[in-house]
Amino acid sequence: MILVGREYEKQVLEDCLSSGRPEFAVLYGRLRVGKTYLIRQFFSERFSFYATGLTGTSNREKLKVFHRQLREQGDENKEAPEDWFEAFSRLKALLCRESVYREPTSNKKVVFLDELPWMDSGKSDFLPALDFFWNSWGSTQPDILLMVCGSAASWIISNILQNTGGLYNRMTRIIHLRPFSLGECEEFMRVNHLEMSRRQIIESYMVFGGIPYYLNFLSPRLNLAQNVEELCMKRTGQLHDEFRILLSSLFLHHEKHAAVLNALSKSGKGMTRADLEKMKAIGGGAQLTKVLLELEQCDFIRKYYAYGKKGNGMIYQLVDPFTLFCYQFMNEHPISSWISYTASPAYNAWSGFAFEMVCLHHVAQIKDALGIRGIESQDYSWRSSKQKDGAQIDLLIDRKDDVINLCEAKFTTEPFEIDLACERNLIHKRDLFRQETDSPKSLFITLISASGLKKNMHSACVQNTISGDDLFRR
Repeated sequence: MILVGREYEKQVLEDCLSSGRPEFAVLYGRLRVGKTYLIRQFFSERFSFYATGLTGTSNREKLKVFHRQLREQGDENKEAPEDWFEAFSRLKALLCRESVYREPTSNKKVVFLDELPWMDSGKSDFLPALDFFWNSWGSTQPDILLMVCGSAASWIISNILQNTGGLYNRMTRIIHLRPFSLGECEEFMRVNHLEMSRRQIIESYMVFGGIPYYLNFLSPRLNLAQNVEELCMKRTGQLHDEFRILLSSLFLHHEKHAAVLNALSKSGKGMTRADLEKMKAIGGGAQLTKVLLELEQCDFIRKYYAYGKKGNGMIYQLVDPFTLFCYQFMNEHPISSWISYTASPAYNAWSGFAFEMVCLHHVAQIKDALGIRGIESQDYSWRSSKQKDGAQIDLLIDRKDDVINLCEAKFTTEPFEIDLACERNLIHKRDLFRQETDSPKSLFITLISASGLKKNMHSACVQNTISGDDLFRR
């Protein structure tokens, strides 16, 4: 199998092997993003020790599973360990053997503990035992690389990355694995013989959000609309029940997570915490704080300030494309046919908003296309607080070189053509922004068009044009 993309992550793993010191590397990210696949492919399925957690089981059953994995890799003890201290003691003994497998290029012993959150269970001694294993022995072994991984990002962050006990500041490498970029999606399509234009790849991102697991189901025999219909709309489709499985796998008690996502799915531009607290199914307090943090850590939502309103509270927005797709077309009001929907006028409204989400996931590529990647900048949104027409800018880039890019996203089949009404609307937004914010900076209207811009007498109002091709920069 070919490992697509992940150039940064592969370099970090290479650095772990060549460092000449003990390495404790943490890899986390949402379910289905390809964490286990990355590690297995990078190390060619060869480890000094490999074990994976098992969800929904008691601590005793988890120890039995770990024991079985120890036995398969050379441990001769016939009885399962009584606790995790004994389990890690047996792992240490296994790794001290002369016959233990070593990574051939570095001579390091690579230990991979997959789905680490599922090894822990409530009141077990798993975390203290892991702490003791690393601090009493692992951290003194220059030929050890301990890789831990987990889909429950909130558990990884709370118990490993933000550990205030013995594991505090013990991690040497941290990798937050995110969904594929459009450039990586394009490489994935090529490797898997999926014939798609760049516009179609963008459209696939609007549905599947660059999640490798979902893209892996695409059939080269079908066009994109047919694939979406087969995978999502049909009851037998591999992704028909995916959203329910996703939430229950990531969060033990996911009712409030679902309630927050449901509320945000109906408010495309986002909601403040105060707005969310007013909803009976959500409530407030420490529990809402925890839920919002977990959803952000798992890349479902983002939080941001509206331009010029930092004192008025953070805005939370649902930005995971697949979750947005599920709420709109599969959960509350499911549609029977995606193929028919793509031919309806309603598709144009959905695709416009969905393309805005794609742009939010590719701000780095937009800045690169503008030639400002090296210039310090902040990203915001803005909405008029004075005009009844609700003029808003979904993405603005406030730059240290005294320029603000006011970005407008358009998803069309043909190159976007600015007519008189559109020109007046863009200028109105710019002038309204200037009037209400009193910004002294230069304001550049920036068009992000999936199919480019058709030049005409009205297009001069746009200072910068970002094409769909620009979003594929690596």
